[in-house]
Amino acid sequence: MMTIARSWLKENATLVYFLIGQAIALVSLGAYGLSYMVKLEQRVVTLETRGSTHLAEINNRLTVTEKETDANRKSLDRIVEIMLRELPVKKEQLR
Repeated sequence: MMTIARSWLKENATLVYFLIGQAIALVSLGAYGLSYMVKLEQRVVTLETRGSTHLAEINNRLTVTEKETDANRKSLDRIVEIMLRELPVKKEQLR
């Protein structure tokens, strides 16, 4: 049995080396991916602890933008409603 396995390995040495190389490449790729995720998580933690004032400022800007967007949407809906009063077309037909 061992002689058969040894002879098969000798005949297919290139294939065995190729498969071992692929396995090493996949393991190193997984290690690199894990390392990248850990570094990214550390950056997020650092930003959350040190940059909390910046995050609050961004949150305030987003809140203001959302309020402006809602006001603009209401204004546009009112303008469309006024314009549709003059037309014989219903609002549902426009969609």
